[in-house]
Amino acid sequence: MIFLKMTAELFRTIKRVLLISAAGLTASGAAKAADLPVKAKPIEYVRACVLYGAGFYYVPGTDTCIKLGGYLRVDLIANSNSDFDPAANGVAGARNRLSNSYTWRSRESLGIDTRTATEYGVVRTFFQAAFSWTSGGYAGAGAGDAGGATTYTAAVAGGQGTGAIAQGSLGVYSAFIQFAGFTVGKAVSQFSAPWTNYPANEFDDLPGGGGWVTGVNQLTYTADFGQGITATFSAQDQVAYGTTNIWNISGATAAGLATGAYGVNDIGGSRSPDLIAMTRVDQSWGLFQASLAAHDNHAAHYGIDETSGHPGDKWGWAAQLALSLKNIPTGVGDTINLSGAYTAGATRYNFNDLMATTYAMYGGSGVTGAYQSVGLAGLSDSVFVAGAGQELTTTYGFHGGYTHNWDPRWNTGFYGGWAAVRYSRTAKGYICGAFVASLSLSSGVSACNPDFNYGVVGVVTRWTPLKNLTFTVDLAYTMLDQKYASGSTVTLPTQSAIAKPAAVYELKDQSTLTLLLRAQRNW
Repeated sequence: MIFLKMTAELFRTIKRVLLISAAGLTASGAAKAADLPVKAKPIEYVRACVLYGAGFYYVPGTDTCIKLGGYLRVDLIANSNSDFDPAANGVAGARNRLSNSYTWRSRESLGIDTRTATEYGVVRTFFQAAFSWTSGGYAGAGAGDAGGATTYTAAVAGGQGTGAIAQGSLGVYSAFIQFAGFTVGKAVSQFSAPWTNYPANEFDDLPGGGGWVTGVNQLTYTADFGQGITATFSAQDQVAYGTTNIWNISGATAAGLATGAYGVNDIGGSRSPDLIAMTRVDQSWGLFQASLAAHDNHAAHYGIDETSGHPGDKWGWAAQLALSLKNIPTGVGDTINLSGAYTAGATRYNFNDLMATTYAMYGGSGVTGAYQSVGLAGLSDSVFVAGAGQELTTTYGFHGGYTHNWDPRWNTGFYGGWAAVRYSRTAKGYICGAFVASLSLSSGVSACNPDFNYGVVGVVTRWTPLKNLTFTVDLAYTMLDQKYASGSTVTLPTQSAIAKPAAVYELKDQSTLTLLLRAQRNW
């Protein structure tokens, strides 16, 4: 009996051991199964996209190609308060102890280019922005401040629509979409030649053709006829750099006239974009381009409120011819770029959007009783007085440049530009009436003439010791040829911002030199 009980207990023990062992083996097998390698998903490496040239890569997981690029640039500009403009107005034009001997700028530009092939053609987007840090200057602190107090003025990129970030600036130069012949967004004006303001130079203030190198909002369609022949039609935003000034002479003041502003700027809100037509022929020898633009001059009001009335709109226009010659006999890669423009009521298409619209340049004088000399001039699209219509301003000019490559590392460019500003007889009557009354022009109305010529000549040399690394020296000579009678004087009021006293000044032609030293690394 005892034996049977012991046998039964032994069987129960063996059964428990077997069950525990089986459970352990099952758990062990499950753990080992979990540790077995699983086939991983393939990694999408970045692949070169050869469809659109060097530097493009596929965005992983898509059929879109992207290219990143840009540059880092450092400029040192001698004899200027801006980059890269002449000492033509403000404290720079005053040529006294408030004027900068140099201005320094550091800039990083970023470009993002994407392309996607579709059944309807390539869809492209392009964005370019520049982050800049520019040294500023000092101006007079204002009337009533004793002891010659001054105030710091932070520099911003002139004519580029930048917003201040601390003492730096951000400029968005391009932001557009291209598809099926259309361009929508911010891009270089279709009126402009491919070299915009720069036929051979780095100097910004070259007249003689359209600019908008920093972009302008537009809706554009380009038809490609093959053999390098294209035609383009564009509606282009005229705010804020498509108009120079619309002067209401009735509001002219002595303080404004002393700076070259012949009235109060009376531009109204936008009513129509500028309308542009352009045709171009691109060949191995170079290119030829013809451009036309229509520009609506929409003034505000005669007086302080809308009950004062207003002049009617008046359309202006501009025309430009441009020619580029390549593969010329003087050397491999040598080029000649030329353009000429004529405008009536559309001055920005001759004096580009980076240029100043008023000029007040000071110098010495040999006239007895004159404190100093001054060259005064101003740009406008039109002028008017209360109760009258707009008088359109006419301009014409040209610019050109020749670049010679000494060898793969050195090249030199010679360039120049010249433009004339001509006011109608009626417009001169409006301006001179205010000018003589406010500034006591010594020679009277008969010798008053607000017309002027503006010219630039320069030379630039570039050294590229390594690929995409260039050092540049650019020297520009700027001339203001004003048309007031020789020996005439004016009596200017105190100008505390530029430390000029109330005194008699001789009206006289002026000139200035500007030097750029630049280091740039493209990537």
